[in-house]
Amino acid sequence: MDKKKPLGYYNYTVILTYIGMLLGFAGILVVIREDYCKAVLLLIGAGICDMFDGAVASTKKRTVPEKRFGIQIDSLSDLINFGVMPAVFVYMISGQTLIAATFSSLYALAALIRLAYFNVSEEERQERTTERRKYYDGVPVTTIAMLLPLVYVVHSKLNLSGNLGFIIMLIVCGTGFLSPVGIKKPNMAGKIVLIIIGLGELFEVLVMGWHMV
Repeated sequence: MDKKKPLGYYNYTVILTYIGMLLGFAGILVVIREDYCKAVLLLIGAGICDMFDGAVASTKKRTVPEKRFGIQIDSLSDLINFGVMPAVFVYMISGQTLIAATFSSLYALAALIRLAYFNVSEEERQERTTERRKYYDGVPVTTIAMLLPLVYVVHSKLNLSGNLGFIIMLIVCGTGFLSPVGIKKPNMAGKIVLIIIGLGELFEVLVMGWHMV
């Protein structure tokens, strides 16, 4: 009798996606404890995993089911990391108000719609060509992994009262997710710039966390 294997795929091409999802979920847990500094660090970590998981996956020749599975888990992970986690973050840091709840919910919904649309369009695209995607349809949900740490650092450095900046950030990102615009994927130079910005944000958040200890 054949021994049944667990559902799913567990080769090295999905490891970063799985790790990123776990970081995002951990971020939600620490947000609930109102440990916003650690939550931002975990969001940055999830963003780093997402930046490189596609490159890792491209190093292996995958079957059609493996590719489709990769599309699904990447988007599902992104929904947790860059949809739900930032929404909960803004809701909590804004005092759990009705306004914060409303815009956080709409932001998460926008992320869900964009990711589902991406899944459909990406599967159709891969049926037509084997070329790598050159453009994003709408603003990528991973953009929040750069913006939220920036808003958090600026808000903390300037000792701003109120949390309107976080609400505006969600409105801008959510609108961008659903905007029918083509955005060119960053080349190597662009990725290096993003990495430098991310490292700068990471350093600032680490320094802030150290001062809070």
